[in-house]
Amino acid sequence: MRRTILKTFAASLATLAFGGLTGPAMAQQKPVELTFYYPVAVGGPVTKIINDLVADFEKDHPNIKVKPVYAGTYQDSVVKALTAAKAGTPPQLAVLAAADVFTLIDEDAVVPIDSVANTAADKQWLDGFYPALMLNSRINGHTWGVPFQRSTIVMYWNKDMFREAGLDPDRAPANWAELASYAEKLTKRDASGNVTQWGIKVPSVGFPYWLFQAFTTPAGIELMNPAGTKTFLNAPQAVESLQYWVDLAAKYKAMPTGAIEWGTTPKDFLEKKAAIIYTTTGNLTNIRTNATFPFGVGKMPAKVRGGSPTGGGNFYVFKKTSPEEKQAAMTFIKWATTPERAAQFGIDTGYVAVTPAAWETPVMKQYVQKVPAAAVARDQLGVSVAEFSTHDNQRVTKALNDALQAALTGTKSPKQALDDAQREADRILRAYAR
Repeated sequence: MRRTILKTFAASLATLAFGGLTGPAMAQQKPVELTFYYPVAVGGPVTKIINDLVADFEKDHPNIKVKPVYAGTYQDSVVKALTAAKAGTPPQLAVLAAADVFTLIDEDAVVPIDSVANTAADKQWLDGFYPALMLNSRINGHTWGVPFQRSTIVMYWNKDMFREAGLDPDRAPANWAELASYAEKLTKRDASGNVTQWGIKVPSVGFPYWLFQAFTTPAGIELMNPAGTKTFLNAPQAVESLQYWVDLAAKYKAMPTGAIEWGTTPKDFLEKKAAIIYTTTGNLTNIRTNATFPFGVGKMPAKVRGGSPTGGGNFYVFKKTSPEEKQAAMTFIKWATTPERAAQFGIDTGYVAVTPAAWETPVMKQYVQKVPAAAVARDQLGVSVAEFSTHDNQRVTKALNDALQAALTGTKSPKQALDDAQREADRILRAYAR
């Protein structure tokens, strides 16, 4: 009898300790755990920023635990995520390249965001992002990705070098003719004819297809259709764009011939080896922190129009996850993209704060007043286009990248290189174009 009373008393204590929950209800108190893939080989010092973001989220949401997994480049990240998905152990959440949206859909790896976030309030939230940033997100009537780490290509220039060359240090070249002229004037050679300072560097290793769009967009051509089933790689404006890129080195002698590395271009700028560079706005904080000279930030020079491709990463939610995990992932995404957090992420990294509301926050208004260059990428969004993206995106992009390398290294003419790339793209996309 005494043993029975003790057992009953112990059970009562357990019930009180867990708020009256026993059995399955007790199990529900265990936090939902999310694995979060994130690319780190991008512009800016992002690892600590993401760790701090996750820590703040977990303080606000003790019932959700988020484990960041840093996965290298965008290409490394999508390969790792798809491999995990095929093995049945996908992340619940990932930031992957916005341009990989067709690949993720074709692999049946992710769910439409609007299948999880489907209330009227959710629709209003999704409509709150800059339209240009949604061009790589909205496919076939659904929203597949949420903008987070997004960018445009911008021009950085060394104001001291402009002044020394007799150029207005506060004015960027506005068009292709001015860019070539400025770059020539900014190139310096020693008595032996060796270049000691390049006028311009546009990286051709890393994301050459993206930098190519920094020329094709101002030339008035988009390289693919919205459905991702056709490309226009050898259109006359595309050939003209590649010829101009080649000419910066071959004709104007203002840029190194051959390969220019993505990763070392900002370093070359900081070390005063190049007067102008093209790179992501995501490098703004890095350059601001490390530049020992005044610099400017400008939009892409125009040919027939202005504009840049958008770039960077979106949030995606993976399919082979539980309903609770999907909802927890959406809780994190919504939390991370609130105006205040989107503004702070933009300030900390240099990426574009992804909603107009973020730019209206007091902290962002104060930042733009202090660093007007921060608003350049935002202002360029009004004339920006989707990042190059198709079905079977890795293979089609490789065909284009190979063509660009062939032209920039002098192995093929721009027209021959792009004709070859278009032929290969047609072959790859034939199955999707029906």
